[in-house]
Amino acid sequence: MPHSQLLLLALLVGVIIGAGICTILFAALRARERAEGRSSSALPDGVTAVLTSMDDAAAAIDASGLVVATSPSAHTLGVEEQTTLANGGLRDLLKIARTAGSATETIRLRLGPLQGQERLVAARVTRLTERFFLLILRDISEQERLEAMRQDFIANTSHELKTPVGAITLLSEAIDFAADDPDEVRRFASRLTAEAERLGQLTGRIMHLSRLQAADAVTDLGDVAIDEVVTAAVEANTVPASGAGVELVRGGERGLHVRGDVHVLIEAVANLISNAISYSPKGSRIGIGVRHDGVSVDIAVSDQGIGIAESDQQRVFERFYRADQARSRRTGGTGLGLSIVKHAVYRHGGEVKLWSQPEKGSTFTIRLPLSDPPEIAQPSHKETKKATRRTKEKA
Repeated sequence: MPHSQLLLLALLVGVIIGAGICTILFAALRARERAEGRSSSALPDGVTAVLTSMDDAAAAIDASGLVVATSPSAHTLGVEEQTTLANGGLRDLLKIARTAGSATETIRLRLGPLQGQERLVAARVTRLTERFFLLILRDISEQERLEAMRQDFIANTSHELKTPVGAITLLSEAIDFAADDPDEVRRFASRLTAEAERLGQLTGRIMHLSRLQAADAVTDLGDVAIDEVVTAAVEANTVPASGAGVELVRGGERGLHVRGDVHVLIEAVANLISNAISYSPKGSRIGIGVRHDGVSVDIAVSDQGIGIAESDQQRVFERFYRADQARSRRTGGTGLGLSIVKHAVYRHGGEVKLWSQPEKGSTFTIRLPLSDPPEIAQPSHKETKKATRRTKEKA
């Protein structure tokens, strides 16, 4: 073969081999790029499993704010997978975390027009990788509500106590000025006694309500007969009902039992009856009925009174709230009775429901978990023999 042909053949083989090597290198680089791309777009191992086991609302998000994975409860705060963070405060928090590595802030979230409710959350964003961040949201709305309730309770209590205390002070001064007039002294003294009794009732109910709110559940549980509760509550209101010209009518099922504190439940039912008496016209009737559905016991107190406007029905269980301010003042109401009922029943694992229409009356229903009747202890064999012997001796 001529030399020129050998040279040409060698050149051709070299070109072919070089092209093959370039192809292999290019393919290897592309494979590496694809592998690096996949690793940069995938969550670190274990993140999804950790999110699944979290109770708090949490999510893995990328640097643009896209939600990649979420915990089971994240949707309750409006965080959904494959959506971008819509809240401006959360987006600002992510911007800070991209620079500082982590950021924490208290933010208000609006959950949308249908739910229409803001939630206060403690939000934290922490960097996981170069691309991904962990968002944790803890709903602290309840803590905020309880703190506001505590502050309102202090403010309302101070305001409510000022009225009888101020009245007692003025009446004491009036008695001093009218010392030479026995009739005026007796009149002022009578009013002073009434205000002192009102003050004592108010402080007593405030203390009782505070004790009810101090614990989430009743600790001293026992078998409670509903018959005993209703009987005691009706007897406690017999005299006030007679004085108001109102008839108390008892009905419904007998022999039902619940687990709880008998004294707390008696006071709860008695408060409902007392409240019904205060708002019932003379000559009307108040019904106290009991029924069960196999799961719970209902104790309903129905009156034929003035009723409660729909706008007030959601607030009547609030402390110191009075739907009819003037009538409450005349009857000596403290505005705490229904609040005490609500907390007492809540501590027993129950609930209170209200039905009412203006000028047609109201029905308050206490619903408690039904329990089995307590077992009656059977007499021993020795006690049975003694009883039989005594019976024979008497015969």
